[in-house]
Amino acid sequence: MHKKRDEKASEGGFELGLGGILKGLGDLVEKLGDLKETGEQLSRSGEIHGLNKEVKGMYGFTVKMGLGDDRPQIEPFGNIRKDRESGHSVVQEVREPVVDVFEEEDHVLVVAEMPGICVEDLKIELDGDLLTIVAERGDKKYRKEVLLTASYAREKMQISCNNGVVEIKCVK
Repeated sequence: MHKKRDEKASEGGFELGLGGILKGLGDLVEKLGDLKETGEQLSRSGEIHGLNKEVKGMYGFTVKMGLGDDRPQIEPFGNIRKDRESGHSVVQEVREPVVDVFEEEDHVLVVAEMPGICVEDLKIELDGDLLTIVAERGDKKYRKEVLLTASYAREKMQISCNNGVVEIKCVK
């Protein structure tokens, strides 16, 4: 497999764009077996620059294994989405941040990575068990919906942000 890639690279035949990223998923499948045994987490990301230097695309995914389920959990993030009508990949203005949810005895902790954001830039909405995080500062725009395991009271929520790492603590 590496030989074919090396031959393509030497011929200048690199595939660019989302298709090239998705081809890399083949390597991911090989690693999933190892991750299942160790219960580790794998994360990949990258930036795609188009012909227009003003447009920046970022796509990544996190694969989690060994969290009480035999199937891998794949969480995408970034601002590249597939247009439903045309089927083409498009770069959106709003990025989807990396988010982890930790269940504790007395609370649920939601951690979101939003570089360039501070607590004043955040808008948090809670509708039953659906938490919506929106943030904007300059050209940095983020949005993520997180489905929680239960409903929480907004007034018991604690929000902090340090160096673009947002922590939302929902007290039970």
